[in-house]
Amino acid sequence: MGKFCFVIHPVSFDDVARYEPGAAGKGRPIIAKILEWMPSYAAAHITGVRAPDGRTTEGWFVAAPLLPAQMLEFPREEVYARIVRAIEIGIELGAQVAGLGAFTGVVGDGGVTIAERVSIPVTTGNSLTIASGVASLFRGADEMELDASQATAVVVGATGSIGSACVRLIAPRVREIILVARNETRLRKYHESIASGLPCASSYTTDLSRAVREGDMILTATSSTQEIIQPEDLRSGAVVCEISLPHDVSRRVATERPDVLVIEGGNMRMPGDPKWMRVREPDKEFDLGLPRGTALACMSETMTLALCDRLESFTLGRGVNVEKVIEIEKLAKGAGFEFADMRAFDLAITSEQIKRTREAAKSRSLDFARDDKAGLSA
Repeated sequence: MGKFCFVIHPVSFDDVARYEPGAAGKGRPIIAKILEWMPSYAAAHITGVRAPDGRTTEGWFVAAPLLPAQMLEFPREEVYARIVRAIEIGIELGAQVAGLGAFTGVVGDGGVTIAERVSIPVTTGNSLTIASGVASLFRGADEMELDASQATAVVVGATGSIGSACVRLIAPRVREIILVARNETRLRKYHESIASGLPCASSYTTDLSRAVREGDMILTATSSTQEIIQPEDLRSGAVVCEISLPHDVSRRVATERPDVLVIEGGNMRMPGDPKWMRVREPDKEFDLGLPRGTALACMSETMTLALCDRLESFTLGRGVNVEKVIEIEKLAKGAGFEFADMRAFDLAITSEQIKRTREAAKSRSLDFARDDKAGLSA
């Protein structure tokens, strides 16, 4: 079977310390300056990925060590050079297909230029990320006993490569869908191009807070480096699935809105007995901040292509073909990948927590109903 490499980068200062424990305790300006100078490097060797039929693969996480803001602020060619060098390191180690993680698949043209500058196929992993995110959103609705067919769904980042495909996959299963993006002209043109073909009512807005207040089911897929969904904007009983890294949902939601279910949408359980060992210290495990045996869906797409010997640039560019989403989901399932247990704010979601969230949503709804009745009687 094929071998792979996957380009990673820290999405927060906490990530920097996780990748390089020696950075713990150092000031953020110092860390940012060090990252400016730090070249790409092989961070982890992944082994033990084994499909149910015995197929195996191995690969490497190769770091292009820039934070999201640096990815967006630095000269484009400088960022491209870091990513290309990371893939070249992967090729030197034996990789035959490369995946682009987080912002390395966002900057520029969605991986097209990177693919033109390296000698192996490149994929952003967005197809499996979409499949995983949409499945997680509806799974969350089921857990909250929400009838999706009567729900209003909101897709934040609707004009992006991930968001636009999610719109087409979610629309057939809900009553109404609201598209949200920052660029009004682009958003209006996108809505005009698809509205007549959507099987549910649809609208669009650049007013994120207003749209979120109307949503029962919310999926976020933006390239924002800031938390953009606040606790005061969310409807009681809402389900929020965030695909984006860094996170779009404010961490205040975890403490201030016990009646809202937030899910990280892009995690997969890997087949076999995978091990991620640090390249520089091969006796130590590499901590990506995920449970053992779990990978992001974009990583899983790259591993699936390697396991299936599909050494091709499966997902590239700004648009994602829905048929490819369906195809990679089937390939991943055949290779033994499964949707992982639900998580939020980097922690596992327990069944007891979901039950408490359902009860809090029902209690809050009863409070609102009593307040409304009292108002009418006054």
